[in-house]
Amino acid sequence: MTDHLPPARSFGSVADAYDRGRPTYPRDAVAWLTADQPLTVLELAAGTGKLTEQLVALGHDVHATEPDAAMLDVLQRRLPDVRASLTGAEDVPASDSSYDVVVVAQAFHWFDHERALPEIARVLKPGGHLAIVRNDRDERIPWVRKLGRIIGSAGHDVDAVKVLERSRHFRSAEEQAFKHWQNVDRESILDLVRSRSDVIAMDDEARAARLADVLALYDDYGRGMDGMQLPYVTRCFRATVVDRPEPDPLTIERSSGRDDRVEDRDPADGPVPPPTDDDSGMLLIDFR
Repeated sequence: MTDHLPPARSFGSVADAYDRGRPTYPRDAVAWLTADQPLTVLELAAGTGKLTEQLVALGHDVHATEPDAAMLDVLQRRLPDVRASLTGAEDVPASDSSYDVVVVAQAFHWFDHERALPEIARVLKPGGHLAIVRNDRDERIPWVRKLGRIIGSAGHDVDAVKVLERSRHFRSAEEQAFKHWQNVDRESILDLVRSRSDVIAMDDEARAARLADVLALYDDYGRGMDGMQLPYVTRCFRATVVDRPEPDPLTIERSSGRDDRVEDRDPADGPVPPPTDDDSGMLLIDFR
């Protein structure tokens, strides 16, 4: 049962179906999101590692994070050598200015942006960027449009460009789109539907009816065991982090515990008086 879980945390109950049914990401899109040379990359909400696998193949040093333990377990089975952490985007387990790129695939709409964007900006190096990617079914194709009418939309579309424009932490986002196809068969198209958050939340009867409708569509258009290709448009966004101002040296000195009586004193006040018992914080007593 997943009724008690928020939608963003419900995928663990169908982690294996998610891994079997969800599409990967085209290599040229991943290169555009990051770079053509190895970088330090933090991936947020990495899921079962669909994008992680592509990032590693490009030679990047990847730290994958995911808030759902079951999803992260699938990722770690696939990519045992990748550093992985069980955490969300709102509390990143990294020091300041640690990464060249922060990447988010198919999950930006789930984030609490007011909390996550400052965290992402904090861990990015100066000049680093946030990269966001999502796979959208290409419903210009008639049978894909029919599939969309059956399974609907999860209703979590978020305009990443507008979110970033409103943020003081990032510059205007660039956009790029890439086409690719997912090979699906009679089983994997059902896994694709089973892994949707709205389908996870259905009762057994409603879920069975939805899956039966999808299977009937596949039988009308598909090629049986040979499968068919489901077209996608991969939409990519990247935005450079705004440089953080250098901290005030005087603030650093004060926070380090130094006595600030000298820094704040006006020279006209004369010499600094010697410390008293109150100033030193202790009373000297001769016990001899």
